Amino acid sequence: MIEKLEIRLYQARDESNWNLFVTTEDVPNLLFKRSFMTYHADRFEDYSLVVYDGEDLMAICPAHKVEAELRSHWGLTYGGLHFSKNLSAVELRSIWSKIKAYLNQQGFSSIMVKQVPGFYLGDQTITQENLFYSNWQMVHSEPVFAIDYSKALNIHKTKLKHYRRNQNSNFEIERTNNFSEFWENVLIPRLTSRHGVTPVHSLSEISMLALRFPDNIIQYNLRLENEILAGITLFDKGKVIKSQYGATTDKGEKLRALEFLFIHLIYKYQQLDKSFFSMGTIGDKRFAEGFNPGLKKQKEELGCEEFHQHFFTFDLS
Repeated sequence: MIEKLEIRLYQARDESNWNLFVTTEDVPNLLFKRSFMTYHADRFEDYSLVVYDGEDLMAICPAHKVEAELRSHWGLTYGGLHFSKNLSAVELRSIWSKIKAYLNQQGFSSIMVKQVPGFYLGDQTITQENLFYSNWQMVHSEPVFAIDYSKALNIHKTKLKHYRRNQNSNFEIERTNNFSEFWENVLIPRLTSRHGVTPVHSLSEISMLALRFPDNIIQYNLRLENEILAGITLFDKGKVIKSQYGATTDKGEKLRALEFLFIHLIYKYQQLDKSFFSMGTIGDKRFAEGFNPGLKKQKEELGCEEFHQHFFTFDLS
């Protein structure tokens, strides 16, 4: 039973408790680690919340402030309010009531949440979230594509045919902690020439994060005769492995190098007992549909199914 709740801003002295919470509770732990969140601290006015019952951390909200709105979290793939999984419905309502009162006192008029896709969460947490967000307004929903390893793999037969053929192509796949070759020779040129954009993470940022999380941020490159043709950057989030970046050169595209590397890693992480292989979203406002149809087809033919990430808002006024 909750006895005395304290809601306040996250402070440096909370770091060990916060990190322990996102490791032991049913929370995707990589992006919420404080040493991950700080890589772009100059871009967001951090307003993360902690909720204590005495010495016990009961809830967290990775968040930032935009005028009178609390957002969780536009600098991360997802955000949300996360609670100790042993809380009852009555306790959840009590904590939410206190959070609302706190945010009103701080001058906020609304809170907006980019929810964690359900496949990251355990059943108990999903039940909590369904209860918690039941009276919020859903303003947007985005498809998220992932392979569910509890089901038989469903890779398109044409892709499997080329994969088997290319097993005799002398492709070499390496795992490396050096991101510069992929960033400078493949990823940045590809994104710039095809889409006129740059990676969300700069080379210095991804290199720094990989030093902080060497077991969680992983680079695979594919070569032919020592020439890099494709690469995939993975974020290991526990039961979910996420392809954060994937790109190929023009030559690699002709040889289906990126496709080969994806299928290789899909099989690899199936054997490593992951639950899901996430390939992220397909949103792209340059297309009339609001998403990239070609990218959708590619992910589906690699065996992905469609999940959803919901965006919720709550009017505090």
